[in-house]
Parts: sequence; structure tokens; C-alpha cells
Amino acid sequence: MAATRTQKEIRQRAPFWLLMLLLINFAFMAVDARDTSSKQRAIRVWVQTLASPFERVTSSAGGASMGLVTKILNFRGAAAENEQLKDRVSKLELELSKSRDAANENERLKGLLDLKEKSGYDVVPARVIARDPSVWFNTVTIGVGSSSGIELNMPVVTGSGIVGRIVALSPWTAQVMLITDEQAAAGAVVGQLGQSNALGPVKGLGQRGLAEMRFVSGLEKVEVGDYVLTTGQDGIYPAGLSVGEVIEVRHGTATQPHVIYIRPTARLDQLEHVAVLRYHPPQRPAPDQSLPNLDKGKK
Repeated sequence: MAATRTQKEIRQRAPFWLLMLLLINFAFMAVDARDTSSKQRAIRVWVQTLASPFERVTSSAGGASMGLVTKILNFRGAAAENEQLKDRVSKLELELSKSRDAANENERLKGLLDLKEKSGYDVVPARVIARDPSVWFNTVTIGVGSSSGIELNMPVVTGSGIVGRIVALSPWTAQVMLITDEQAAAGAVVGQLGQSNALGPVKGLGQRGLAEMRFVSGLEKVEVGDYVLTTGQDGIYPAGLSVGEVIEVRHGTATQPHVIYIRPTARLDQLEHVAVLRYHPPQRPAPDQSLPNLDKGKK
């Protein structure tokens, strides 16, 4: 029974073994087979053909990831370079601003030195070191004082026009009352001295930053844009200095004076450097106190 069962099993399994042998033989033939054009083994060609779609996918993914990494690195590099350029531009702008400030300061100082030649008086340059924050007074403090030969009531000017006068002193500082202060005044004329009769005092208007010229005859011609100069009759400012420009005129009549508003030509709100004129007004001759009739009576 056992032998019969074994022979029966062999007969049943014979086709399977035959098929396996054929497949093994086919595999050897496939391995050994070569492509007629490229002389490569056919199995290698088949493997490459089957693997090519997967290789393309992995290659594309790898290329995309590398491209993304490259873009990120390039972006970081560009951002860092951009920050460096911003820092450089900021430094250049700061240097340019400093150069402009230095140039402006040189121009202001040159203008102050030119005052000596134009005015004929000794000039003491000074820097504005403080400004009075009070709403009642328009004053500034300058960094020169009595040790530099400064005296009370000496005029303070810029290359553009008068600033004010010295009202307080210490050895190293001085306080200047601006021409716009309500207590400030200056003798002035609209137009050229000797060619115009539009004479009158200039008084400050306080916080408005303006001055008013008073008592100018309504018969005199005064227009917006006219310039106002000092007359030298106030005993503080020498004649011929610029006071300001007429910005508004309320014309008067034969019996009513003009109302004239003036903007100072000196930029009083931006003062940095000024000059003190070591000016002493000429002494006025004392009035003659003698009485002619009395002298005649004695004879």
C-alpha cells in the first residue's frame, strides 16, 4: 500500500516538477540571453525598463528637495546681504548728515566772521547753549560772558540779521533777550536809511515769533516784502543791520499810522551760533543848559 501510494504521488507531482525544471531552464536562458543591438544581457534591459519609472520619481523628488534646499540657502544669503546693505546705507546716510551739518556750521561761522568786515566792529562768536522755556520771555543763553569782553546791552546778531541784546552776564555765559520779546525794542526804518521816512520803533510780540513796527506815518509807502533796517537811534544796535521783512500791513491814513508786522530775518527758532558785536554807541552831546537871555542880562 505504501509503495502504491508513493508511485501515485510521484505521478501526480511529475507535471509540477517538469514545470519547475522548465522555468529554471528558462531563467538560465534569460540570464544568458543578450540584446542583439547593445549586446547587453536581456535581463538587465528588462530590469532597467521596469525600474525606470521608479527611478524617475525618486530622481524628481531628490531634485526638487535639493532645489528647495538651494533656494532656502540662497534666500538666507540674500537676507543676510540685504541686512549688510541696510547697515551700510544707514552708515552712509549718517556720514552724509554729519557732513551736511558740518558744512552748514562752517557756512554759519563764515557768515559770522564776515560780519566783522561788514560792520567794522569786533565780533565775538558764541554758541547758543540754552533756551528759556518760560512762556513770558524770549531769551537764550550763549557760551561767552564778561571774561570775553561782553557787556550789557551789546547787540547779538547772525549773518541774517539782529537777534537781540545782552540783558544778563556771568564770566562765562550771557543771557540774550530776543527781538521778539515783548520788552525788546529797536529803532528801525522801512527801506534804506536816508532814503525813507518810514521810521518807527520795532517791538516784540512775544510767543508769536513776530515783531510790530509802530508809529509809521500812514502817508509813507509800506508794502509786504519790504525790508526793515536798524537806524542806530536806539543806542543799542548800529545802523544798517537787518531787522526783518514786512509780512502784513494794515494801511493807515493821514491821521492813523500803519500797523506793520515783521518776521525777523534771523532764524530765531533755529539759533545755534550767534555773534556779539562789541559795539558802543557814540556819546550824544549834552544839551546846552545855558540861557541866552540870562547871559545878556548879566552884561
